[in-house]
This record gives sequence, C-alpha cells and structure tokens, in this order.
Amino acid sequence: MELDSLFRIVDVTGVVASGLLGGAVARSKRFDIVGFVSLAIITGLGGGMLRDVLLNSGFPVALTDPAYLAGALIAALVAYVVRLDGTFPRRALAFADVLALGCWSATGTIKAASLGLDMLPSILLGVITAVGGGMLRDVLVGRTPTVFGGNTLYATLAVLGGAEAWFFMEILRRPQLGMLIAILTTAVLGILARHLGWMLPEPVELNLRALRIRPLGPKASAQRLGRRLARRRAKAEAKYEARADADAAQEADEPL
Repeated sequence: MELDSLFRIVDVTGVVASGLLGGAVARSKRFDIVGFVSLAIITGLGGGMLRDVLLNSGFPVALTDPAYLAGALIAALVAYVVRLDGTFPRRALAFADVLALGCWSATGTIKAASLGLDMLPSILLGVITAVGGGMLRDVLVGRTPTVFGGNTLYATLAVLGGAEAWFFMEILRRPQLGMLIAILTTAVLGILARHLGWMLPEPVELNLRALRIRPLGPKASAQRLGRRLARRRAKAEAKYEARADADAAQEADEPL
C-alpha cells in the first residue's frame, strides 16, 4: 500500500472517529438526529474547513471529497443508534483520535507551507486543522474547549506533529516521511499521555505585591550604604588578620 493511500485511510478514519466523539457529546446532551449530524460534521470536518477558509485556497476539501462528508454522516448515524460507552469503544476511539491528530496537524502544516507561509503560521494552521473541530463543538454545546487545559496533552502534540512535518518538508524535502513521523510520534505520545496522565503545568501564582519595589529615602539610602561599607571593611580586616596569623606561624616554624 502506498503512503498516500495509507494517509487517506488515516484521514477518513479520523473523521469517523471525531464524528463518533461528536455524536457521543450529542447523546450526553439528549439531542435529536439533527444535533447528532451537526456535531459529527463540525467535530470531524470543522478544523479542516477553518484551515481552508483561512488559506483562501478554494473550496474546502470537506466539500469536494465525498468521503469526508460520508464518513461524518455515517459516524452520526452510528452514534445515534449505538451507545459508545464501553471500554473497547472508548479505547478504539482514543487510538483513532490520536492517529488523526498527527495526520491532521501534518496535513494542515504541509498545505500552509506549500502555499508560501512561514514556519509559525504553517504550524498554527496545522494545529487549527487538528483541534479546531473539537473547539467548535465544545463552544456550540456551551462548555469550555477541552484543549484549553485540565486534560492530558493534546494540542501540544499537534504542535509537535506540525513542527516535525514542517522540518521534513522544508529542510529535508520529504513531506511524506514527515507526515508518517508526525502520525507515529503523536500516536505514541498521545497514548502515553492518556495512560500516564501527562498534563501541562497549572498557572504559577506569583505575588506581585511582594515584589513591589519602593524607593528609599535619603536617610535609608545612607544607612544601607553605611552597612555595606562596614561589611566590606570587616571582610578586609578579617583577611588582613588571617594573613598576619599565617605569616607569624611561618616565622615561628623557621629554624633559628
């Protein structure tokens, strides 16, 4: 099987998996079939559509390739009739999700770079491709997007996958190899992050009031300068006394 065919299978599988995740959210909200279809399409295709709109490179791929819409619709129907809350379905969806994460981040980065964008904008569009659909889904159902924190590594892995894809494309001129490396890296790290609970650190609490600098008055400045000079004199005297003691000991040891 050629790499392009493998990437397409992973891509469409990711659309289906994301659509099923969107359907699971619709079930938790007790939506009807319209809600299932809407969330499945938005979750599975929203990131790629955002990327294509921002790049202004023609019609979004999700609207020109029938496999994408078909995959999202099938996922919506499956989620509508099947309750995906068992251990095996969850693990299978998680695995497909992290596979798609690397594929989408690499695809978005490579497409943006091929249109002439620099490294950072290209990686940004790769991340948008990977996580944009989930963010739109969470906003529509009125909850904080999961990529904003409090969960295991996800968007961070998309950044890593996009960076790898950009490096292999622009530096090594091997975009297919870059996409393969991105998929493997994000899949392995994504599974480890979920299994081991890897998360980004929480905000640091720095008390700025304790760091507030207050100017000293003339009297306080003179006192501080006096203490500093006194410490210097004490160090010099101690050094002089130590040297004198050493010289005296040396003279006592010399034979008469």
